Amino acid sequence: MTGTLTNYLFHQMKIGDRASLVRHVGPKDIELFAAVSGDANPVHLDAGFAAHGPFGHVVVHGMWTAALISAVLGTRLPGPGTIYLDQQIHFNKPVSPGDTITAEVEVAELIEGKNRVRLTTTARNQRGEVVLSGEALVLAPVEQVTWVPGDLPEAVVLPKGRWQGFVEEARALPPVRAAVVHPCSKSAILGAIEVRDEGLLDPILIGPGAKIRAAAAEAGVSLDGFRIEETEHSHAAAARAVELAACGKVQVLVKGSLHSDELLAAVVSKSGGLRTERRISHVYAMDVPAYRKPVIVTDAAINIAPTLEHKRDICQNAVDLMRLLGRDQPKVAVLAAVETVNATMPATLDAAALTVMAARGQITGALVDGPLAFDNAISPEAVATKGIVSQVAGEADILLVPDLEAGNMLAKQLIYFAGATAAGLVLGARVPIVLTSRADPLSARIASAALAKLVAVRKAEGKA
Repeated sequence: MTGTLTNYLFHQMKIGDRASLVRHVGPKDIELFAAVSGDANPVHLDAGFAAHGPFGHVVVHGMWTAALISAVLGTRLPGPGTIYLDQQIHFNKPVSPGDTITAEVEVAELIEGKNRVRLTTTARNQRGEVVLSGEALVLAPVEQVTWVPGDLPEAVVLPKGRWQGFVEEARALPPVRAAVVHPCSKSAILGAIEVRDEGLLDPILIGPGAKIRAAAAEAGVSLDGFRIEETEHSHAAAARAVELAACGKVQVLVKGSLHSDELLAAVVSKSGGLRTERRISHVYAMDVPAYRKPVIVTDAAINIAPTLEHKRDICQNAVDLMRLLGRDQPKVAVLAAVETVNATMPATLDAAALTVMAARGQITGALVDGPLAFDNAISPEAVATKGIVSQVAGEADILLVPDLEAGNMLAKQLIYFAGATAAGLVLGARVPIVLTSRADPLSARIASAALAKLVAVRKAEGKA
């Protein structure tokens, strides 16, 4: 609501006074009303369902139109300070997405001595058809008010989390045993409780027992039911967790309050038993509201300046994850600043080489193309404008970045500017490793644990 609002006191109104406002209604208005009210009736939200209904199409919630009447009463006539007492409503015609509705009230009766006003209420569509009629009874304001409202918060409808289906699938499976390494902070302890209570992981807490218990006391939670593996310090905790994973006693590692480098050094140790022929790498499995499907950004946390061979492994790790999650032939966009090969830009040379390597079977299970600039990787419109012919361009499932700095900046921009949720995993070892940050929201921590669980289970089933 913009502009200055001025109300009308009881003695300032007369029979026949009118006020109105106009609103256009679109699909997002319907989704927002459903989200706020909880009214998920499919006649409002599902075109296929509504096609068999009495109107043959989706219709707007009737109370969305009625809410416009409330807006007129509260901001126009009588205006700020009005108290709603009663409303009679008749829904005369359905309102459809795309309609423009004019809501109007007219003073019909002034009830002396009670400061009450009865008004007729009407809403019409752009064709002048009455879609709502009735009358309202209100208590008129008792003080003159001129009000300049502040900016209302912008209402945005975000789709259901794109990884939510995987989270629900993971919850339906029996919990997987996980080693939480050095959970000696409040956030690490709470994280362990979260994944346990969500039915995702069965955590073993590995680290100095006194510090773990102190962290639980700080968090105000009980450690009843948790197994604690006592170690002297964080380095020993990392080594013990790797030992348990190597002998199959845990299927997932979860970073606690130790530094990532300390945990990963134990993982890649030649004597640890978790190394594979593959280089380990980090993936951000991202839910970006502005993008139409889940997307992976890799590598944004481990490999600082990867070589071509490193990038091959980084790519294959991400592809294998997507395939474990049911995406048979994920599309990998190898990112650079431009979409053409430039001898002075090493990222474009690596991108072209990776494209050929995929064609020659050195990267399997995916369509790989590059170099592609970011816009060409994710925007069909940009692809069409530039005339790019590619099975990957505009449809990327995986964004393979040139180096850690580019990946970290891209991922953090998507998180903080675009509202993305990012689940962090380390791949390439014999077990998946959950690598989250204290700043991550609960949704990211849950998604990370869920994806790690699915990777562990499907590897055990021989699907990797």
